[in-house]
Amino acid sequence: MSLTSTMFTGVSGLLNQAEAMNVVGNNISNVNTVGFKGSRMLFSDVLSTSVGSNSIGQLGHGVQIQKVDTMYTQSSLETTSIPTDVAIQGDNFFALAKPATTGATAITPADAYYTRAGAFRVDSNRALINPDNYVVLDSTSQPIEFPATYVSGANTLNFQKVAGINAQGAISLLYSDAAGNSATVYYNGNGVIPVTTAPTVFLGTAKIPNPPGLEKVGGTLYRQTGTIIGGSGTPVISSQNGSTEKLMGNNLELSNVDLATEFVKMILTQRAYSANSKTITTSDEMTQEVLNLKR
Repeated sequence: MSLTSTMFTGVSGLLNQAEAMNVVGNNISNVNTVGFKGSRMLFSDVLSTSVGSNSIGQLGHGVQIQKVDTMYTQSSLETTSIPTDVAIQGDNFFALAKPATTGATAITPADAYYTRAGAFRVDSNRALINPDNYVVLDSTSQPIEFPATYVSGANTLNFQKVAGINAQGAISLLYSDAAGNSATVYYNGNGVIPVTTAPTVFLGTAKIPNPPGLEKVGGTLYRQTGTIIGGSGTPVISSQNGSTEKLMGNNLELSNVDLATEFVKMILTQRAYSANSKTITTSDEMTQEVLNLKR
């Protein structure tokens, strides 16, 4: 009976080490994914059986997956030539709404998506979007959409481009006309006339009480899981303070996966898998010895 149990203990090791290799493989496959946060596998032992008359000695029965933990460490930045590429220096996340979300209506934290990948662009409707067309939210939780025109003195100036984004998240915009008149102003809210100085609305970022509790939904996006035990808590969308938490325009945060570390984990996982297979084959050989007693 004990030899059979040993085989199942070895099987638990094989199955769970295979899942650990899947985590390592996923990390390596996303080594060039902007804003990606790597994961690690955490194991725990399974129920143990008491042996002996005093119930002090215990036999373990294998291993199980305790949790796949996401590592939200800050990664290095890549400088780009695109003003709408933005990286966060700090612990916050960008907040986004579903594609085609329009209007000056605040998005609730439960309906928003969160990401560290700040590769944004302006679409044909002058909305600030990510590559999958999710709309970026401002510090009032509204979708960012720039006005088509801006009046400067006597000059129906037309929106041209985002000129830059500063550390606090103030978005400067360039408007001009065919006659060469131009103005650089700041976004100040969806449906609100831009201002020339001191905006009160910025590119929004979300403070997550417990980032490891976020739910991955693909596309380097996360959803909040609320106040359940181990959940993310309720995100608070606002603006950066510009010092300990700030935005870096013309930059992208790279994946935090370290290839050297992942290859070491791969070696250790492979050896653990091989060792567990040896447990099974050795138990089989011991069982064969028992069967040979009849001869």
